[in-house]
Amino acid sequence: MDELPLDQVRTLLAVVDEGTFDAAAAALHVTPSAVSQRVKALEQRTGRVLLMRTKPVRATDSGEVVIRFARQLARLERDARAELGMAEGMGPVRLPIAVNADSLATWFLPVLSRVPQDPPVCVELHREDESHTTALLREGQVMAAVTSSPDPVAGCSVRMLGLARYLPVASPDFVARHLTGALERDLRRAPTIVFDRKDELQDVFVRSLAGARGGVRAGVRAGSRAGDAASGAGPVRHLVPTSEGFRDAVVAGLGWGLVPEQQARPLVRTGRLVLLAPRRPMDVPLYWQQWKLDSPALSLVARLVADAAGEALRKPPAGTP
Repeated sequence: MDELPLDQVRTLLAVVDEGTFDAAAAALHVTPSAVSQRVKALEQRTGRVLLMRTKPVRATDSGEVVIRFARQLARLERDARAELGMAEGMGPVRLPIAVNADSLATWFLPVLSRVPQDPPVCVELHREDESHTTALLREGQVMAAVTSSPDPVAGCSVRMLGLARYLPVASPDFVARHLTGALERDLRRAPTIVFDRKDELQDVFVRSLAGARGGVRAGVRAGSRAGDAASGAGPVRHLVPTSEGFRDAVVAGLGWGLVPEQQARPLVRTGRLVLLAPRRPMDVPLYWQQWKLDSPALSLVARLVADAAGEALRKPPAGTP
């Protein structure tokens, strides 16, 4: 295979974005037969199945590689046209970025107010758990992501942003009802607030009280579960899948939980929350991954994100990759 024909690559992207061959044909102003022929020709040229013919269609692993290439190619073409003064009528620059909920609720959104709007930049935020944002990069759906993974996605660069600190807290009434003895024992029985069914941060914290080795893995806020409820927090778990809702559920006394430091500290100072273990915060490393493209808009946003993270997040220990 010497080259990937650009018309075929763009057609594959249109099929994935539109969801069906017919919809892609309408978007490209060609016949559905032409779309099908282009996709088949690209599959023959690569020797790989690129699409799963479902409704909507889905890219295979090989297809995701081509889709990512197609999106990067479109970005490079747009930037080149802008530099040549041919950007009239192209609309604002689009920057799709994946960000986890806690970062959105604490430090990330103010970054957007610092992005210059000449030329206009349209940031499209995809809210996803920090351990899952790299999947959106791999699929080519976003150009950059705040992630807990230090391992770069193919075609992406990675840099450390800092440590997101979480504090174990509960309301005073909850503490009086449920946490009257040994903390580890009580937390294994007490109601717990979790972000979703994959949130194991509370489990890791309880296990750390027993002297479990390893601390917090990257991505524990939403990684795959490493153990069942019996090995960590209690079996009564209230699922609250928003950062603000999670905090409010803890304040309301529905359960205890690990709340971002920026949200927890003011409530601890006013007495609405009680810090359960002052010397045992949980730190989750966050990284910035982005396409390796010489895109002025993306480079600018990356710099602003790094600056904001430097102000909001804790610095990692020396030697942290």
